[in-house]
Amino acid sequence: MMRDAVEMQPVAGDLDGTIQPPGSKSITNRALLIAALANGQSCLRGALESEDTRVMIESLTRLGIVVNHAADRNCLTVIGAGGRFPRSSAELFVENSGTTIRFLTAALAVTGGSYRLDGVSRMRERPIGPLVDSLAALGANIVAESPGQCPPVRIDSARLAGGRAKIRGDLSSQYLSGLLMAAPLAENAMSIEIEGPLISRPYLQMTIELMRSFGVECCSYDAANRFEISALQKYQGRDYQIEPDASAASYFWAAAAICGGRATVRGLNKYSIQGDVGFTRCLRSMGCELIHDQDSITIVGPAKRGIVVDMSDVSDTVQTLAAVALFVSGSTTIRNVAHNRIKETDRIGNLAIELRKFGAHVEEFGDGLTITPGPLTGAKIETYHDHRMAMSLALVGLRVPGVSILNPDCVAKTFPNYFAALEKFCRPG
Repeated sequence: MMRDAVEMQPVAGDLDGTIQPPGSKSITNRALLIAALANGQSCLRGALESEDTRVMIESLTRLGIVVNHAADRNCLTVIGAGGRFPRSSAELFVENSGTTIRFLTAALAVTGGSYRLDGVSRMRERPIGPLVDSLAALGANIVAESPGQCPPVRIDSARLAGGRAKIRGDLSSQYLSGLLMAAPLAENAMSIEIEGPLISRPYLQMTIELMRSFGVECCSYDAANRFEISALQKYQGRDYQIEPDASAASYFWAAAAICGGRATVRGLNKYSIQGDVGFTRCLRSMGCELIHDQDSITIVGPAKRGIVVDMSDVSDTVQTLAAVALFVSGSTTIRNVAHNRIKETDRIGNLAIELRKFGAHVEEFGDGLTITPGPLTGAKIETYHDHRMAMSLALVGLRVPGVSILNPDCVAKTFPNYFAALEKFCRPG
């Protein structure tokens, strides 16, 4: 049953909570695609069960890949197809999953076939042109059908030979990640060059680590702006343990920064392949204590002061930091996240609208915003069907009475039981 709203209840006193969030969406969807294209069977342990991963699994199934859920082993079993999809034509509906459409667009164009990938109305506003242009330059017959080179994407292509490709890095690192994961499927070696600055570089490193784990090495040159992948390499099925989601962990670390006390996240450490563990360094700069252990990361709050921060490498946690910024002394300025405007919603413009409802003064820039706390008040918060807007701004209600989160079930995209998990974390008794 869909809920119209969730009414947040303030927490009395400091927090002392421990949690292990569900598996990383970013790792799960990368691992699903690579396992589908590998030789042999893979077992993906700790995989996330959410709307985005369901969309990827349904798309792979329509392409002829066998994916089974072995609940007794906490494992998604994927029967790899050895570098080609069994079905050479399909219509795929990816809802609003950016990873699914970008990763599959690259893989399907390289392996060849006749496909059409579409999504919800917001997906038809999210550009995919840089990836389409790169694949077309490699010889693919591919077109993005909506204005501004947005989905639907239509592919009618033979298997690509490989060669040299260029791709912009300033809109989404997922374009490059998609190309990298698809590169071993080409007939010959592929060289990929990044044009301009690359945002969210840790997500690129995550992709390279996943490829390596399944048997494919990616060589980087020219200060890691050019990558070469040999076609002689093939993905090999394996057992793979998926880390807890660091983006999801950010909400619990932020809860301690807002309320005071301790928030310990199990299953992550400073060697995580997820760049969003870097969010904890932002909180440390705001005055929190950061504690690293072998299998956990703890934040001790509260946060005390505003900061000026480049969040281009941790852009999925911008809304989380914005919530913390309401409770510190002085202003917080977030820069170099212009690409956040083309996510599930405009995560700069719409974020500014909602923060002002609480009483904050917000100055908006093309690539970020400055948040100055004011006397805070409760508010009804629009989520714009964006899971991160709901999860981040719900945290304000841990301190401020009268906060209501509208359309809260949008969190199903990556964290279906978020509100129950947050309640248990904040009130373990």
